[in-house]
Amino acid sequence: MKNLGQMMQKVQEMQSRMSEMQARLGDMEVVGSSGGGMITAMLNGKGELRRVKIDPSLINASEKEMLEDLIVAAVNDAKGKVDAAAQAEMSKITGGLPLPPGFKLPF
Repeated sequence: MKNLGQMMQKVQEMQSRMSEMQARLGDMEVVGSSGGGMITAMLNGKGELRRVKIDPSLINASEKEMLEDLIVAAVNDAKGKVDAAAQAEMSKITGGLPLPPGFKLPF
């Protein structure tokens, strides 16, 4: 029974660290860019889009599709950075053990 008690304590510690990690990720701001920095997208650590900045020189009705593509690219760049930061935080909690394929963070 001693091992079960120790295991439950470890689980509680991990839950506490997961909650702390989620709070840190929620406060984190990650910026992605495209078009040589002419488009930037800011996401929080949970992957929620917070802000998009567009260089005024890109605002041209005849190039609408290019602008849309650049916005998507900037958001995807930021999302990749968020995923990497979340993975690094999770690695701290799991002691560097790799997560199983398809494992999603609990948010």
